[in-house]
Amino acid sequence: MLRSMLLGRRRAAGALALLALVGTACSSNATAKGGAQCQPSASPQVTLAAYSNVYDVYGKLISNFQSDWKDKHDGQSVQFLTSFGGSTTQAEAVVNGLDADVVALSLDPDVELIQKAGLITHDWQNAPDHSIVGTSDVVFDVRPGNPKHIENWNDLTQPGLQILTPDPAQSGGAKWNIVAAYGAAMRGKVPGYKANDPADAERLLEGIFRNVTVLDKSANDSLKNFDSGNGDVAITYEYAALQARAAGGQDQIVYPPSTVSIQTPASVVDKVAKADCVLPQARAFVDFLHTPDAEAVYTSVGLLRPVDVTTSQKGDGKTFAPIQDLFTVQDLGGWDQIQQRVFGTPNGIFTKAFAASH
Repeated sequence: MLRSMLLGRRRAAGALALLALVGTACSSNATAKGGAQCQPSASPQVTLAAYSNVYDVYGKLISNFQSDWKDKHDGQSVQFLTSFGGSTTQAEAVVNGLDADVVALSLDPDVELIQKAGLITHDWQNAPDHSIVGTSDVVFDVRPGNPKHIENWNDLTQPGLQILTPDPAQSGGAKWNIVAAYGAAMRGKVPGYKANDPADAERLLEGIFRNVTVLDKSANDSLKNFDSGNGDVAITYEYAALQARAAGGQDQIVYPPSTVSIQTPASVVDKVAKADCVLPQARAFVDFLHTPDAEAVYTSVGLLRPVDVTTSQKGDGKTFAPIQDLFTVQDLGGWDQIQQRVFGTPNGIFTKAFAASH
């Protein structure tokens, strides 16, 4: 039943999201594809498409960049249009016409969708920090006192548990959650599941998704749903859980012993930015996202961890707890292998686990 709901909601939500997102843009990127000559504006307008959870942090980053640009360019003002939603939905919207000059997405494969459509033409993966601008990790958000005694991934398979996680058809955060569970199992960090055993990793994912009661369209919607009182546990970004707690939430964050480093990229969409005559501004904004000033905003406003994995794993003794085993997608063979082995159709580990769980 949940699977049929997922497929139906995917089609409906995807269509609605695309219409809404395209409506926020100043023009169609068909202009970029058509190669029409742009006309520079005295007040350039950059459109940013980003994943759902970073609304507040990008508001502050944009404000700081605008001030810096104005000071260095004879008072010129750069305006921004912004769109926030599930990372994969955003990427698909850009491919299908959302006029985004810059994207800030949850994971590399979503940027690759845009690259494969011919809209990103530079070598973004070999840009500074491999285009990663902020990191986090996958955690469990549980009810006060942790009444279900959830400490590790195997605890998510207990009968009767109600789990919230986003829809992997729309949300980059959902894919990170799946990769975190898969990676922890493959690394031998989950009791009852053998290391380097794809069948056991599939068994873990099947047990977890048998307990998933709601698949929201984004990580932000999933956590809001949990905060409203639904479910026993939400699998989510650490920074989203920290933000909810900072806003007065009473839920408790549990760090699984082994979890993945969420590495979020940002890139100029060259072909669109060039057509919109904002390529210099778009490039400058993405460059700004790698500066110490931006990193300070990511940490203070976004509650994101440093890009360096070793530093990130240690925590800071205050906001960020240390993590026993913090691995990356590279430790699992990289996104290309993960896409095929985990999310591939019809034989991907998660693909089979999800089908078997419903």
